Amino acid sequence: MTLTSRAELTVKTARPDVVAGALSPELAEKIPRTKVVVEKRDGEVRIVIEADDQNALRAALNSYIRWTNVAEETAKEAGRR
Repeated sequence: MTLTSRAELTVKTARPDVVAGALSPELAEKIPRTKVVVEKRDGEVRIVIEADDQNALRAALNSYIRWTNVAEETAKEAGRR
């Protein structure tokens, strides 16, 4: 596979362990024509997506943005209880 498109997304969060942990099951499910790396850092989660083409990149990026948002919002709600 020759990867030609790349996107990096850095999400600042008070809960990098929770967000990265929530994304880990998605890493096991391969998105066609893509390679994804999730790195947890101090106060942020970095997501790097490489894809064969722009369509695959867009699909993967949209999915990871949505999953990251759900993880962050769920962690916020759980912290309020």
